[in-house]
Amino acid sequence: MSDLNATAFGPPVYNDKHSPAVRATDTKALNTTMSLEWLDHVAIRTANLTAMTQFYQQVLGLRPGSRPPFRFNGSWLYCGERAAVHLVETSVPPAGREPRIEHFAFRAEGLPQFLDQLKAYGVEYRVAIVPDLGLRQVHISDPDGNHVEVAFAPQEQME
Repeated sequence: MSDLNATAFGPPVYNDKHSPAVRATDTKALNTTMSLEWLDHVAIRTANLTAMTQFYQQVLGLRPGSRPPFRFNGSWLYCGERAAVHLVETSVPPAGREPRIEHFAFRAEGLPQFLDQLKAYGVEYRVAIVPDLGLRQVHISDPDGNHVEVAFAPQEQME
């Protein structure tokens, strides 16, 4: 199931239904026309936005930079020209075993082929377009329920 959201979106809502595992022994041929290019960023949930921003600036030398107008507060910290750490503000800290890593993301090419592959494997997904940037984000969950984003350039169309 896909859900195109052309405006700013909030953090994903999780449920107990996770995508099926894809095993190396599956008989379906893996799609070779879509290729991952790099790990794009890590997003961390925090109730301590100011302290976290200062830590990444002072300890790791990242610099704050521009961020799209999402409907939730946060901060993007840049490593060179890339927004490598996305801080997502929450009202209360994640408790105990709740994940603090909200998601991780890859940049890729071949959006239509990737969506076809997700459909072939029965993986549920959600597509969003980042405000002001136009990036196409495909949001999926791995078998353990981890949120994975695969981002495509604005020029890529879903067909």
